[in-house]
Amino acid sequence: MTEPVSISFHATDIEAIASAEGTVAVIIGEAGKLDTAARRVNRLTKGALARLVESEGWSGKKPGEGAVIDWPVGLAAEKLVVLHLPRAATLSEARKAGGLLGKSLGKAGTLLLAGGTRRVADVALGAALMAYDFDAQRTKKADAKGEVKVMAAKPEEAEAAARPLLAAAQGVFFTRDLVNEPANVLTTEEFARRLKEMESLGLKVEVLEEADLGKLGMNALLAVGMASVMPSKVVVMEWNGGGDEPPLAFVGKGVVFDTGGISLKPAAGMEDMTMDMGGAGVVSGVMRTLALRKARANVVGLVGLVENTVAGNAQRPGDVVKSMKGDTIEVINTDAEGRLVLCDVLWYTQERFKPSGIVDLATLTGAMIIALGHENAGVFSNDDAFCGKLLKAAESEGEGAWRLPMGQVYDDQLKSRIADMKNVGGRPAGSITAAQFLRRFVKDETPWCHIDIAGVALRTSDSATAPKGATGWGVLALDRLVKDGYES
Repeated sequence: MTEPVSISFHATDIEAIASAEGTVAVIIGEAGKLDTAARRVNRLTKGALARLVESEGWSGKKPGEGAVIDWPVGLAAEKLVVLHLPRAATLSEARKAGGLLGKSLGKAGTLLLAGGTRRVADVALGAALMAYDFDAQRTKKADAKGEVKVMAAKPEEAEAAARPLLAAAQGVFFTRDLVNEPANVLTTEEFARRLKEMESLGLKVEVLEEADLGKLGMNALLAVGMASVMPSKVVVMEWNGGGDEPPLAFVGKGVVFDTGGISLKPAAGMEDMTMDMGGAGVVSGVMRTLALRKARANVVGLVGLVENTVAGNAQRPGDVVKSMKGDTIEVINTDAEGRLVLCDVLWYTQERFKPSGIVDLATLTGAMIIALGHENAGVFSNDDAFCGKLLKAAESEGEGAWRLPMGQVYDDQLKSRIADMKNVGGRPAGSITAAQFLRRFVKDETPWCHIDIAGVALRTSDSATAPKGATGWGVLALDRLVKDGYES
């Protein structure tokens, strides 16, 4: 997998600034005040730093923004990155500043003069996340980025704070790699193999094959993938870091490619359907993060891996399938396949693990993009308290999420003439009726949240901490949910 840049923490040594190669970065707080390291940079650059900070252009900089001086006089470095970050900066502002630094990282290494910055760990995380570069399919690889050395007033404290965040960065990178991979590389078998490899981190990983799924009655899931030469699978990942309490469960949609089936998608943009396994990617990244930081909680992650394609034996509009729960589903649109995968995995999760709560994630509906764009994921829930914890965790990590309504009037749109339900409820409120479909497979006593990440899993332009492409949205939020609500 793509590895985050190496980041280390050290006591401040102003004598090392002049000879540092690559990039030197300095943090400027309120009112342009220069700390000891910044004053040394200013003296070495013959007042260039002070002139920048006193300029009209700098006065308009918001927290988290900055400027770059190329080939600064008096320094061996190729770049001087100046970051505006007040002492009371928010988490998002600190990570945004780190993201700006991440864009400037090069193979010669980086020296970050953090001084007494309170959120230096978040600056480091932002730099690591923004420095991501997926080059697995390029013959010419990107130059490896040199180590980031952070000089801080309290390096031991900064390193301790950064350690779990950098574990999360590895989880985010794992998710991004999975989502960015083309479907001819990330087959269902390859996906399962990569998850099985995480047993080396202490996870218990079990792969359920098609024969197993058939015996369990997962006919809705199997119907989605029956036209593909790739075998459908369910992968179960267990992290047992807590006591005897029931686990929290994460469930992910893993459609490694989605043609739409017989209800074929338009050709334009279909290449992006390599990311239709984004929910499974997030679950995988979270489980990796929990294992890397040795989370003191019991968590299970389950992903349904299928390919939705076209062949003579593909399921048809009008077919009726029976779910593991026993409910029958009239398939109106074969492009509404993700919910057929999730409904069986959700039911299996409850039957086997009796979880304390379930969060499922899926790139489920294009309607979600119309509703919320690319800044917020849509959240649906049957439990206000559980949903509140999730939304708080997402807000704390700066990952946009917005709760949408549910109700009987939406559920009524799923009524079928010949079966227990249809798999779509028409164009009105398409994301909500998709959530209502899943709700039918969640037991009343199980707190549940469904997150539609269709708009946030992949970006066509850079964000503050993610280059264009797969974002890894959700890994940080779900890791925070575990950390704040389930660790002993």
